[in-house]
Amino acid sequence: MAKIVVLGAGIGGVPMAYEMKEMVGKQHEVVVISDSPTFHFVPSNPWVPPKWRKPQDLKIELAPVMKKKGIEFVQKKAVKVDPPANKVDLEDGSSIEYDYLIIATGPRLAFDEVPGLGPEGFTSSVCHVDHAAVAAVDFDKLLENPGPIVIGAVQGASCFGPAYEYLMILETELRRRKIRDKVPMTFVTSEPYIGHLGLGGVGDTKGLLESALREKTIKWITNAKVDRIEDGMMYVTEVDDLANEKQKHEVPFKHSMMLPAFTGVDAVRFSGAEGLTNPRGFVIVDQHQRNPTFKNIYSVGVCVALPPVEKTPLPVGTPKTGYMIESMVTATAHNIRDELAGKEPSDIPSLSALCLADLGDTGVAFLAVPQIPPRNTTWSNHGKWVHLAKIAFEKYFMRKVRKGISEPFYERLTLKLMGVVRLK
Repeated sequence: MAKIVVLGAGIGGVPMAYEMKEMVGKQHEVVVISDSPTFHFVPSNPWVPPKWRKPQDLKIELAPVMKKKGIEFVQKKAVKVDPPANKVDLEDGSSIEYDYLIIATGPRLAFDEVPGLGPEGFTSSVCHVDHAAVAAVDFDKLLENPGPIVIGAVQGASCFGPAYEYLMILETELRRRKIRDKVPMTFVTSEPYIGHLGLGGVGDTKGLLESALREKTIKWITNAKVDRIEDGMMYVTEVDDLANEKQKHEVPFKHSMMLPAFTGVDAVRFSGAEGLTNPRGFVIVDQHQRNPTFKNIYSVGVCVALPPVEKTPLPVGTPKTGYMIESMVTATAHNIRDELAGKEPSDIPSLSALCLADLGDTGVAFLAVPQIPPRNTTWSNHGKWVHLAKIAFEKYFMRKVRKGISEPFYERLTLKLMGVVRLK
């Protein structure tokens, strides 16, 4: 009997555990290690500060579900992955050995890379549901004493969608409260243009998002390097296409949410195992999601190393979207199953992107197949249907986690959208 350990229990780790267990059944053991007792539905975090969701709405206790699925759940923090010894060291001094390890930790939030950034500094975050709860308190203060808002993503960030969502969700909430006129809004981003999204744009995301910001009288600064943040003031250097300084900005705010750059988590990036990660601590994988040096280690999700889509004046990472992660999970499950049967891994993830970005009372959807150019399919659209689709997706995914369902949602929806694209 092989022991398959999944490190992490988020958007990648939980479906990974479910699908892996479904593949191997009772013949092999599946273990999940997580420092949190709950699963958090991260895509809905931007809805927490305006009270469209409560933090508890986005959390699911994992131990009962894992037990029903026949998966061992270890709620402890991992402090070191030790590939040569085939074990994961835990905070309490114990270790868990493995035959196969699937790293699905998600990222470390590198707030420390910009002075004053993050919940322990002067800006909010929606990267974690607990951060979003803190942001809700700060947003309440803004409602009592309205003033400027600054939202965006700093240099090195690779996840831009939530910044656009949070911007437009707050804009919608402020309009509903009839105080939008008292709140100037500025979007500050390291992207070379609005709608780049770390993907070089998808379809007309540039036009769609620029139009949305213009319509809502939201100013923006692109190619923006955030130098430092102080209480109520953001210091930004705007660069030109050659990365030379173009203009200095001092942007005041009473509420700010800036997405940070990511690194790998400490337990992985400081493992000391040469060949496991790149310099930022992201796990190196081949086309089968397997690490080339330690061939019994696979990785899925945001913690996987992917090169930037293109060279940009400021560092802009490649996002790992839901459909991409889902395809990584399925490929990994199939490849480990094949290895257990004495075969070589052969399944390759599609690495496509399907994104439903809620913009408050409307939304933008885009499809990129594959996610990294050149692409076979590129499509984008907008409308209230996207807002409604995102709500429906939240309900579906939470049900999937609660019930222990292993089902490729993104793939089904993408095939439907590709049918629509072909019809056009």
